[in-house]
Amino acid sequence: MPKKNNLKKFLEIKNSTSTSADLYFYGDIVSSWWGAWDETDQYPEQVKNFLDGVQGKDLNIYINCGGGSVFAGMTIYNMLKRHTGYKTVYVDGLAGSIASVIALAGDKIIIPSNAYFMIHKPLTWGEGNSNDFRNIADMLDKIEEGIINVYSENLKEGTDIETIKELVNAETWLTGIEASQYFNIETSEGIEVLNCTSEIFDRCKNTPKVLGKDAQQELKNKKEIEDLLLEIELI
Repeated sequence: MPKKNNLKKFLEIKNSTSTSADLYFYGDIVSSWWGAWDETDQYPEQVKNFLDGVQGKDLNIYINCGGGSVFAGMTIYNMLKRHTGYKTVYVDGLAGSIASVIALAGDKIIIPSNAYFMIHKPLTWGEGNSNDFRNIADMLDKIEEGIINVYSENLKEGTDIETIKELVNAETWLTGIEASQYFNIETSEGIEVLNCTSEIFDRCKNTPKVLGKDAQQELKNKKEIEDLLLEIELI
């Protein structure tokens, strides 16, 4: 039985007016709808369909995403860059890994002081002999070069790209204020961090405790308690 395309409903054009529309990246970035196991996951074809329906309109792009497929994310970045409307990006909780690249497609990028912008070296899995793994390492270096090229086009004046390379190498989690020191990003007042459950947290070594598994479970428990109390009030 064919898998159901579960993204159509989520990616309907929200709050669309004659001049603007909203686009959300609240799940992982995947290659196609076959890899989308959550209704919030995004992939290039669906984003293209969205953009086809809002040609020329300004976009409000909301991001709370830990990353995903580099090639899919880079495709989305390039599609957004080509979009002719003015693009304002709001990082609501996290723009991590390839989602940090997507965020930089905006003409204006706003990150609250307590949100995160995470940059790191690309990751993958592999098998084979020593030659295979050397080829994989070379491929990862080439992919990283493409990501660095995007970062270099969005640096704040006076920032050395070598500094960014060091941050990428170390896997760096920047707060909104810290990100604005390196990139052409504006900082707004802090808001409550939204729940982001990307598997990227399992693969990263420097994930802040506020975004770790324990914090995610705490947020889930808090939400369940709030829902239960609401139900009791309604009875």
